[in-house]
Amino acid sequence: MLSSFWRRYLDGIPEYLARNYWWAYLSPRGVWFFDHHLIINLILFGQYRAILAEVMRRYVGTQPARTLQLSCAYGALTPTLALAPNTRELHVADIAAIQLTATRKKLHAVSRSAAMVRMNAETLAYASNSFDSVILFFLLHELPAAARERTLREAIRVLRPGGHLLIAEYAENRGHHPLHRFTPWRWTQERLEPFLHDFWHSELHAQIHRYAVQQGKVLHPVDATTLFGGLYRVMEYHA
Repeated sequence: MLSSFWRRYLDGIPEYLARNYWWAYLSPRGVWFFDHHLIINLILFGQYRAILAEVMRRYVGTQPARTLQLSCAYGALTPTLALAPNTRELHVADIAAIQLTATRKKLHAVSRSAAMVRMNAETLAYASNSFDSVILFFLLHELPAAARERTLREAIRVLRPGGHLLIAEYAENRGHHPLHRFTPWRWTQERLEPFLHDFWHSELHAQIHRYAVQQGKVLHPVDATTLFGGLYRVMEYHA
């Protein structure tokens, strides 16, 4: 049972999000604090620009695209996508109104706009095969397993044949990276990110392949790029 404090954030918000991430994504103070380059870069060990650059390197090599960004992301991803020469039409879907408002301000600052829709990534209202590009930027590790599955299925469903899927995320935890073996850091991360442990040990590539096949689609993986010694990765799939 959520306390009355958590319930203030439940205006159409999934319970797991309100319970575990209110402080980072739903609180006005949290949104103000975390949506600064310095903070984002500290959280990502100085790798934010490198991760964003790798996503954009892969993205700008595509044909003019009708693009879906699944969930708002702190930082410069949305305005960078909006300014990209091959973005024909940009849609940004997020379940939190406060996130959409913050992203809209960032787009206004670069004199760009996008179709901003309040929508749960687990149940998209878009028709199948609607988008040339679908981008998930550090979203999946914040979802419980069932929500992650539904989100991936929806991302695949709305991706048109010939389109491409881009995912920036933590890499799998195989115990090789020094931070994976550093218990205090790992313990702290898994307390702040309660679904990260499961995500670290999931077979994301196998899941994506399975969900695509179940929808009668085939997603061809392009070699993933790992960053910061394999702590992060950028994955690309062509439909």
